[in-house]
Formats: sequence, C-alpha cells, structure tokens
Amino acid sequence: MVVSANKIELMQIADAVAREKSIDRKIVICAMADAIEKAAKARYGIGTNIRVDVNEKNGEIKLQRLLEVVEIVEDLNTQIDLISAKKKNETAKIGSYIDELLPPMNFGRIAAQLAKQVIVQKVREAERDRQFEEYKDRISDIINGTVKRVEYGNVIVDLGKGEGLIRRDELIPRESYRYGDRIRAYVYDVRREQRGPQIFLSRTHPQFMVKLFQMEVPEIYDGVIEIRSVARDPGSRAKIAVISNDSSIDPVGACVGMRGSRVQAVVSELQGEKIDIIPWREDAAAFIVNALQPAEVSKVVLDEEKERIEVVVPDDQLSLAIGRRGQNVRLASQLTGWDIDILTEEEESSRRQAEFNANTRTFVKSLNVDEMVAQLLASEGFSDLEEVAYVELDEIAVIEGFDDETASELQARARECIERKEEELNEERKELGVSEELRSISGITTSMMVALGKSGEAIKSLEDFAGCVADDLIGWNERKDGEIKYHPGILDGFNLTRALVNEMIMSARISVGWLPPPNSNPLEIEGKETIT
Repeated sequence: MVVSANKIELMQIADAVAREKSIDRKIVICAMADAIEKAAKARYGIGTNIRVDVNEKNGEIKLQRLLEVVEIVEDLNTQIDLISAKKKNETAKIGSYIDELLPPMNFGRIAAQLAKQVIVQKVREAERDRQFEEYKDRISDIINGTVKRVEYGNVIVDLGKGEGLIRRDELIPRESYRYGDRIRAYVYDVRREQRGPQIFLSRTHPQFMVKLFQMEVPEIYDGVIEIRSVARDPGSRAKIAVISNDSSIDPVGACVGMRGSRVQAVVSELQGEKIDIIPWREDAAAFIVNALQPAEVSKVVLDEEKERIEVVVPDDQLSLAIGRRGQNVRLASQLTGWDIDILTEEEESSRRQAEFNANTRTFVKSLNVDEMVAQLLASEGFSDLEEVAYVELDEIAVIEGFDDETASELQARARECIERKEEELNEERKELGVSEELRSISGITTSMMVALGKSGEAIKSLEDFAGCVADDLIGWNERKDGEIKYHPGILDGFNLTRALVNEMIMSARISVGWLPPPNSNPLEIEGKETIT
C-alpha cells in the first residue's frame, strides 16, 4: 500500500476533515495528493517530476514519474532516450513525455511527517479562503457571536466559523464583556492577511444603528422609510434623519413605534444611548432647525458656498441648542453636513448694530455727509460705496428726506471716492509687483490683485494665478473628529463663488497656453493647416 491506512479509511479521513473544516472534499483530496507527491520526491529525488492521482471514489492512488524524451540522456530521473521510450509508447517523440508507473511506497517517519505538514497547511489555507469568501460578503451586516477572550480592552468574538475583533475604540464606552457573553456587532471590514482573514467589528459605527433600525422597523427594511443620515456620540446620544416615500406614513412615528417599543429596542442594544429621530427635509434651513431640536430657533442665515449657517436662538435656549459640552450642535452639524454657528438674539442684535455703526462711519468718511444722512443710507440696507454709486437713482431718491438732486450728489461723491481708492490700490499693486496682465481675467479687480500680491504665496503674474486651485483662493472646509474647520483663502473677503473662481483659473490657464481655447481643434498646430 502507498499509505498505512487502507483506501476506504483514506476517503473516510478526507470526508471527516472536509466536514469539520467546512471546506470542499476535493480540496482535502488534492492536499493528500500534494503530500504524497512531496514524500515521493523526498525518496526519488527533488528534481523528479512526479504526478499523483487519487481516485475520489475508491481511494486508489496511482504514482507516476514523468520522463522527457530526449536524444541524449543527461538525468536518468527526469529523461529517457527515444529508443526506450518507443518500447513503452510507440507514439513517443523527442520533446514529449512518458508516464512511468512507480511501485507503491511505504512512508518512513520523516516522509510521513512531511506529508502531514503539507496536508495541514493546505487545509488551513483552504479554511482561510473559505472564511474570507464567506465574511467578505457580510460587510455592512450585523453579526452575532460569543466573547472568546478580552485582550487589552479588545474583544475577540467567536463567530462559529471564524473569529472577529472589536477594538477598544469600537466598543461603546463603559460597556464590558466577559468570556461567554453574547454580543452583536457590525461588520465594517474584512481583510486577507498572512495570519488569516481578519474580521473587524464595531458597535460604535453609525451604520450599526441603521442596521438595528432596519431589524426593528419593517418600513425601513422594505424601503418605505429611508434613513438619510446618522450622527452618533456612542453610548450617550445620537440623531438620525428619516424620510418616508409614502405620504401616508409618518417616518418619525414608525421609527418610534407603539409606546416607543421600536426605538426602545435599539436604545437597549446601545446601552441606553438616547436617540433623536429627525424628519429629513430638502430645504437645508428647515432640516437644520429640525436637527437642533429640542432647542427653538428664531432665525437662520445660510452661506451655501461655505456650507455654514448662523442660527439665532432666544437667550434662554442657548444652552439647550449647544448641549452639554457642545454635544447637540456637534451632532446636528454631523447630521446635516453644515458648520453651525449658534448666536443668541442679543448677540445677533449687537452684531447688527455694530455693522450698522461701521457702515455709518464709512458713509460719513467717504461721502463727506453728516451722521444722519449716513444712518439713513445704512438703515435702508446700503452696506458699501459700490451700492450707493451704481444703483438706480430712484432707489436713493425714495428715501425719506432725499430728492433727485441729493441722490445724484451722493452717487457722484461715491463714484469719486471709488475712483480715488482705485488709484491708490493701483499704486499699491505696482509697488507689490503684481502684473497688469491679471486684469485680462474676467471678474478680477484691483483690490483682489493687491490681496494676491500681499499673500504668502505672492501671486503676481498670470502664470502664478493659473497655478492656483479654488481652495487656495476662497478657502475650504475640513471635517476632523466630527467637527468642521474652515480654512480661509487669499480672496476670502470678496464674496466669490467656487464656480466663478474656477472659471477665472481656467481663463488664466488658457491665456498662458496650458489649455486649448474652448471649441478649438486639438489637432490644429500653430503655423500649419489642420491635420486630418
């Protein structure tokens, strides 16, 4: 016999291993064939080309040596001459291979140990592949398991056919587990690593809450109600935004359930985490007002370009809107994706008064008028000289106490002041060395050119401007640790939109020749006809 076990026992062993490890029986039989092949090479020589065939039905093992047909034999273990080959197979020719049946062999202790190692390794690799293929399709699912052990705060979970890991920072604060405890977690990643597939679980992931609601609320599972966004402070508080695709179903009521039964089931799983269920709205202002519940909001002012919003609340609602340690406004910001500034009515009134006083002083100084005239302009909503200089004359003349003559005089003084400031800015531009060619960019002003020259980047030429990106010029938002931080740009105070800035940059790149003009033929070469 080739092995000490008989043929039937060999197949029974293969069946038992396949069942125990939950892998294909063919993989186990192939592992056995590889093990026998390694053992045979150890006996007949490493360079020997040996093939092992194991019959899956009856366990019959056939051991063959492949010999290459050559004119001159240099290695008896791998080659055979043409004459000898013809005796075994009349169709043999130079370059072909002859199968030579080898006699059954008995494994020695070393060969048997080698065969065992090969089988164990192959079966372990097959088991790891099976685990990876099984669990990679379960990413974004909730999985149940049993705590196997706890190491340095990390929980290793027995999943039945594999092990999962919940890192310490993926556990809800203040919850602890011991050996044998049942645990439910969210599969957020599965990686194939040298030591086997690593299954990463989480109980703090926002999608863990989403999946729990799907399990408790049939309308969410069926797609009638959608969870649009989630924000969590694990173990403390969370907000979810929901919307119904059926006008007859209240999304908030469906998620809460009869006497709060549905939401309470989720709260219990999350160790008492309080959950605010918010109706989602297309209108950003209305959505943010909902997200700040239970605080009452008096007024909101949106800056859509910077995704910032100012929220004005009554003085007695400030602490409620901000929440303990800023929790409420932070979660609302995460939920909506907007940076939220909270102001009291008193603070907002003070700021408006400060802006009114600043505009009044500007008009008194620039237009050479008394304070009452300046206050009338500021109270009517005029905030800068450009508005006074270039609005329709009637818009100024209709102000109480003004007439056409007064309006004309104010506009003349405003234009004169603007021209004077333009001359001063132009002189400053020249001193900074900012090129006049920047004026070829549509939308750029002298004051912008001065700001570019004063910046740390010292943007002074058309080519310098062409090398900029929109974030450099108008700033950008960075979300870090759940909070949005705004980084100002070089032209931050000029109320430029991102679309306009991108057009300006593209215009500069076309002017310096980095990009072809719009609607031009890319095959056209200067000084030559179009190539066709």
